[in-house]
Amino acid sequence: MIYFVGAGPGAPDLITLRGKKLLETADQIIYAGSLVNPALLDWAKPECLLYDSASMTLEAVTGCFIEGEKHKRTTVRLHTGDPGIYGAIREQMDTLEELGFNYEVIPGVSSFCAAAASLKTEYTLPGVSQTLIITRVAGRTGIPAGEDLASLAAHRASMAIFLSAGLLEDLRRQLLEGGCPRETPAAIVYKASWPEEQIIRGTVEDLPAMGTKAGITKTALILVGGFLGGDYERSKLYDPQFTHGFRKGEA
Repeated sequence: MIYFVGAGPGAPDLITLRGKKLLETADQIIYAGSLVNPALLDWAKPECLLYDSASMTLEAVTGCFIEGEKHKRTTVRLHTGDPGIYGAIREQMDTLEELGFNYEVIPGVSSFCAAAASLKTEYTLPGVSQTLIITRVAGRTGIPAGEDLASLAAHRASMAIFLSAGLLEDLRRQLLEGGCPRETPAAIVYKASWPEEQIIRGTVEDLPAMGTKAGITKTALILVGGFLGGDYERSKLYDPQFTHGFRKGEA
């Protein structure tokens, strides 16, 4: 059996209980060595086979899957964060479907969740934003039509921008082109939940300088939006005058 497991954002104790149990019982683990905290591998059995996929192709990873199934091994494919976000797992799952192999996906805590926790903030603030856009700046891998950063910035929603810490000049340019005010609050969160975590706060205008000063060019999440500011409306959910299915509002 093959399991795609979300490793979480970095801190070993932020993996799910199910994910930890699978790491402890796996016969072979294929892990994203450039991103996954190696401390997670401490839970593997001494005889467990470990494969770092950082230098592997899809075909090489598939070869490990085939070998594992041939020898009836339990295989864990360990992805950083949640496998469903920039995990490149669809092509792996399609390959397994073609081979007739059974597999399961175990979700994980994404770095955008860990970043909000580290910043002690909330993406969905009443009167500010009720939408979170998860995206990235176009690099060597293109962006589908209509999903360029400038178009998304026009919504003025909260934004969590992945895979873009080395493209901050371009990121700022596109945000401004989309009508995002220069003074919009922004933050760079480097390795959220890791011991070496760094948080840099500023504005959209400051983003390139923030990255340069901190020496951050990768493994960081860029957060943009009014949710990082101090103004918002009180939630109706806990308003004493608001009636809902579990409480009648006060007169």
